[in-house]
Amino acid sequence: MDFLSIYLITGEVILLYMVIIWKVSLALKNSSIVDIFWGAGFVVSNLVYHFLTPDGAPSRKFLLLVIVTIWGLRLSFYILWRNWAKPEDFRYQVWRKEAGDAWRWRSLFKVFILQGLLMWIISTPLLPANYSGAQEGFTVLDILGLIIWLIGFFFESAGDLQLTKFKTDPANKGKVLNQGVWRYTRHPNYFGDAAQWWGYYIISLSAGGWWTIYSPILMTILLLRVSGVALLEKNLVQTKPQYQEYIRTTSAFFPLPPRKVKG
Repeated sequence: MDFLSIYLITGEVILLYMVIIWKVSLALKNSSIVDIFWGAGFVVSNLVYHFLTPDGAPSRKFLLLVIVTIWGLRLSFYILWRNWAKPEDFRYQVWRKEAGDAWRWRSLFKVFILQGLLMWIISTPLLPANYSGAQEGFTVLDILGLIIWLIGFFFESAGDLQLTKFKTDPANKGKVLNQGVWRYTRHPNYFGDAAQWWGYYIISLSAGGWWTIYSPILMTILLLRVSGVALLEKNLVQTKPQYQEYIRTTSAFFPLPPRKVKG
């Protein structure tokens, strides 16, 4: 099967996947369940790429199968656990209220189809990485990509774990977490997520997927400017007085040693 056909089939699978989730969201009256299925959607995408590319390099295909599955399922199960028995996220509640009865169909396009389209575009490096090359073992770029992925996975998973423990202690209510990986970056989970996608891209680079660089760039922009850092910090500055001091001492995204504040 040719490259474009595989990519189009994957797009159709993602569309079906998102429509099914949309149907479930209507039954639950909760559009924010889409967040739970974001990571798992990339696992589904990579599985399609994996099984439709029998001539790809076996070692690289297996590596991707492992690390994409670990990343995607960990993220989905974490968000599922975090959101269990909680009401719909306030962002979706606002959209639902503004749209009224029209939200049923508007949510399909504004939330589910849009995220499915982003998922399809961002998943692109996984296709050439599965499709191309038949060498045995790993290249230098495969190993470099894996190292970057491991760094990202550490920051994302450690950040989520440390934040969860911090929030479970009532004594920390209203306080700012500035220990562990949070000492070096205000958003270790977002940095880790971006780093893992740069890792996927470098692995794809070893298979000739240099042109898919738009994928990690898009993911990084989304995490920094759209749904991640910018949106979250706007709220934190307003709700936590200590956060301004945290901003002065701690890197926003890339892990760096804490800054000393004069005076």
